[in-house]
Amino acid sequence: MAGRESKAGEPKQTSPRVEDGELFPFKTDALSPIAAVPPLKITKPRAKAAKPHYHEHRSRLRDRFDEAGPGALSDYELLELFLFRTIPRQDTKPLAKALLAKFGTLAAVLAAPVQRIAEVSGAGPAVAADLKTAQALFERASKGEFKQRTIISSWSQLVNYCRLAMAHEPREQFRVLFLDVKNQLIADEVMNHGTIDHAPVYPREIARRALELAAAAVILVHNHPSGDPKPSAADIAITREIVDATSSISVKVHDHLIIGRERVESFRSLGLL
Repeated sequence: MAGRESKAGEPKQTSPRVEDGELFPFKTDALSPIAAVPPLKITKPRAKAAKPHYHEHRSRLRDRFDEAGPGALSDYELLELFLFRTIPRQDTKPLAKALLAKFGTLAAVLAAPVQRIAEVSGAGPAVAADLKTAQALFERASKGEFKQRTIISSWSQLVNYCRLAMAHEPREQFRVLFLDVKNQLIADEVMNHGTIDHAPVYPREIARRALELAAAAVILVHNHPSGDPKPSAADIAITREIVDATSSISVKVHDHLIIGRERVESFRSLGLL
């Protein structure tokens, strides 16, 4: 026991001394389990992350659309709203404004080639794909509407459909609307794509296709990528050749429309048919 006198020759045993400031009356080293226990850290709870600045803006825009309809939104706001699903975690207002600044109108944005859409900062492949999908939906819906009606009595609807499909095409495109005896649409077919100022057209090919579809009449449509829909001498000449080819099989050419960016010219209205 501590404090007992030792026998002769034996080392004297003493109690370990507790130095001032020591917690334990024994030494610890790097291998001691007590020394290896790290000190307890007390951390404050993190503050809740603030919502992105555009979060409330999106909610307000959706509410306006739901309550007042699309007419209450400007073009860039409607485009911005459309882009919400494509870009869920980013402010889409700058991109919507940039697209409209580059292409001019909503119709031009939808009709723009994928490569040109990609030139706009922030418009990646997903944005381009969604815009082209929207264009295809609008074209299909427009075609479906006037398929159920007599085209000649729905002139404005026909013109709107053609403008949506062709006004912003970067290359010249020649298409033919094949009609039955009631002037209802049988088929709408692109007969050829061309360059920025010419699309080769083959009158006999149009006549052959009219026979295959049992069409009674056709409306010819092509666009001028330059934006000016004034008929050229070549436009007038090829129209006469098509009239000759189709009249031989009793198919009538009702009209030839030239689609520009801002307006449409009609051969019949101009006295060229």
